[in-house]
Amino acid sequence: MPEGGRVRQKKEAPLRSDAQRNRERILEVALAELTRSADAPLSAIAKKAGVGQGTFYRNFPNREALVLEIYRYEMQQVADTAAQLLRTRAPDEALREWMDRFAQFAMAKAGMAEAIRKATSAPGSPAKPGHEPVTEAAALLLNANESAGTIRPGVTPDDFILAIAGLWQIDPHSDWQPRAARLLDLVMDGLRTGARGR
Repeated sequence: MPEGGRVRQKKEAPLRSDAQRNRERILEVALAELTRSADAPLSAIAKKAGVGQGTFYRNFPNREALVLEIYRYEMQQVADTAAQLLRTRAPDEALREWMDRFAQFAMAKAGMAEAIRKATSAPGSPAKPGHEPVTEAAALLLNANESAGTIRPGVTPDDFILAIAGLWQIDPHSDWQPRAARLLDLVMDGLRTGARGR
């Protein structure tokens, strides 16, 4: 019996990376499709992702699970980028580049707002995931910059999120990149004012 269990584990092990790739492909396609239309058919998402219905529903048993996982996944990707950037860039460059990545997340979230609302508004629906990963990432970047003397001291993650909240006023279906870049440059200039190293 234990031997059969080991054989099963060996058979499943190579599929793990394939399963992970399938899951990520579904999430990428679903983000694009649900941003275009909150009611995009799940069968169309599965087809565009190149996976069968069985694979799709094994990963995401319903629309709500898919929508909330896209939201969580994108937020975690943004959060993980903070540490990666700090390993390869100066703190102020890492912060500014991370702000661009955050803007992409904000536009995707705005584009999916209707799908997220539908997934979380019905009685008994799961709650929208919290922003803890993004807040922690912002804290990591702000602390690194404050230590380096590249931003003014005392800026909290809450201050920072409020300062860039204008992103949510930009239409995600417009040519949003230039407007977002201008807003984030203004925020970055404000953060640099009063920095120790300046």
